[in-house]
Amino acid sequence: MPMPSVYVHVPFCVRKCDYCAFYSVPLQKSKVKAYLDSLGAEINLRQTEANKGISTLFIGGGTPTALDVEEMEVFLERLTQGFDFDKSVEKTMEGNPGTLTLEKLYLLRRHGINRISLGAQSFNDSLLRQIGRIHTAEEIREGVRLVREAGFNNLNLDLMFGLPGQTLDDWQKTLDEALRLKPEHLSVYGLMLEENTPLVLNRERIKRLPDDNAQAEMYELAEEVLASEGYRHYETSNFSRPEYECQHNLGYWQGVEYLGLGPGAVSYINNRRWKNSEDLGLYEQKLAQGEKPVDPEEDEHLTEHERRAERIILGLRLAEGVNLEAFKKEFGQDLQDIYPSVLERYLKAGVFVIEGASLKMKSDYWFVANSVLQEFV
Repeated sequence: MPMPSVYVHVPFCVRKCDYCAFYSVPLQKSKVKAYLDSLGAEINLRQTEANKGISTLFIGGGTPTALDVEEMEVFLERLTQGFDFDKSVEKTMEGNPGTLTLEKLYLLRRHGINRISLGAQSFNDSLLRQIGRIHTAEEIREGVRLVREAGFNNLNLDLMFGLPGQTLDDWQKTLDEALRLKPEHLSVYGLMLEENTPLVLNRERIKRLPDDNAQAEMYELAEEVLASEGYRHYETSNFSRPEYECQHNLGYWQGVEYLGLGPGAVSYINNRRWKNSEDLGLYEQKLAQGEKPVDPEEDEHLTEHERRAERIILGLRLAEGVNLEAFKKEFGQDLQDIYPSVLERYLKAGVFVIEGASLKMKSDYWFVANSVLQEFV
């Protein structure tokens, strides 16, 4: 097996966005200190699970760049002392506009962080306010300027379509603004309606969401505009310049093992998937007692059927598809023998194609991929 990836969850936000269902708590200095101490303890307990070395690192949240310089220094030292990171390994930190400074960015570079993923979402200030973002379009541009000044040459921008009241013209302008900043990578997501989030609970905003046809037009526009500018659509929601695909996320889609640290983080090692407690206090309490902070209700061994299904579902999100020879080598059966009726139906309909040794989903159907792929569950 390849070396595992490491994901670290920093659960602090200046303000939680109205659509977000990821675990986070308000930023407080006392809570940050306790979290950093607990993270150090978890790293010590988990070192053996990454003793082969690390293939990639991704620091997400929350808002990791909401930490101040001193907190960030402690955080990074915990990681570099606990794990063996090769210099060439992709190491990403997520950040939000308005929380970046040159001092923080230089600190990240000194500790080997070599990729920044910036949550832009939109360049329309009105739309940003409607989804609870605390930054402006100008702060996105300033954030990118600081990232470049600090010497980073691998930048991702997250963009969202399907926002309340968003039009195709709004979306075109956001794409144009993003391209002017020349990021190496763009992640383009449709707005997800997550249960019990402030956005979902606000009926007036829900009424103003673009319908499915309008969202499909936005997705297609992104494909056309980004392709014309030389970005490769390598996964349903991700576009990159050549050789700037996100290696960490590719690992997820290709079935690489991963270790998740921090409250709410998920791990997958030796066919076992577990999730840490989504409660900062309980996370800290368990580690103080020398226990791993796993939520007992989120700890499972995957069956062979579940592993096969996941490999197909995740692999078909990629432009390269599922390698049929590698699948047979791993699972001891041809994919066509396991799912004959599903494959026959979608191959005949032109949704799937077999090219060389790979089964692929035509990109024309990526916007509705979830409804197709659920048949493998």
